[in-house]
Amino acid sequence: MLLTTVIIILREFLEAALIFSVLLAIGRYLGIGSAWIGRAIGLGALGGILFAGNTGRVSEWFDGVGQEVLNATLQIGIFACLTGFAVLFCTQPNGAENRRRLMILMTISVAFAITREGSEILIYISGFLSAPDMLTPILLGALVGAAIGTSVGALVFYALSSLARTWTPWISAFVLALVAAGLASQACLLLIQADWLPSQTPLWNSSYWLAEDSVTGQLLYALIGYEATPTPLQAGIWFCALLLPAILIAVMGRFGGRQTT
Repeated sequence: MLLTTVIIILREFLEAALIFSVLLAIGRYLGIGSAWIGRAIGLGALGGILFAGNTGRVSEWFDGVGQEVLNATLQIGIFACLTGFAVLFCTQPNGAENRRRLMILMTISVAFAITREGSEILIYISGFLSAPDMLTPILLGALVGAAIGTSVGALVFYALSSLARTWTPWISAFVLALVAAGLASQACLLLIQADWLPSQTPLWNSSYWLAEDSVTGQLLYALIGYEATPTPLQAGIWFCALLLPAILIAVMGRFGGRQTT
């Protein structure tokens, strides 16, 4: 149970930590203050508590698939914010108005991520409150999973912060695009589970080589939305979501030109 909890909490915690660390590194690069961090964490924590506390009611929405639809909506929201952020960051990072827009997108992205992942963690842990003998290993596993996720996030932050300024925008935008594409694919899976999108035969099964519940699998899940048995629809959405920021950056760069910092 300890190892299972570590993997589950790592999976939920790592995605939010990764988004936060990349945006924090970009904020440092642009000289954006830290005021947005407190707002993002506060809003995300409040959203996670409200979501977890009303799971039963939410689950009844949309003919019993409310939880899947709301989670998919949050992930689509994060995808939209990260895509918009990457495009704006790579094309028009200068000016007080643009930086304010970037900070708003950063705040919403992190708040949504904490709401989504935090609610899942709270729901999981609360399921063991009625079993005191299992609560200690659950809490210990949650602590270990959170510590690993925090460590990975810190490594990503310092790795991006140590890059030459010429490379920082493009590598950071690429990482954001990977994360955003993974979120779009995960949202697709949730909508398939809710029967809002058609179910399909998986394109392949890579669980023999890399299991989803392994530590490496969870790392790739947080980074690129790794799925061992993706459907054609999931794969198509992932590739389109990955290409979308590059297309928008190219179009805006052609017509507007990228401002330098």
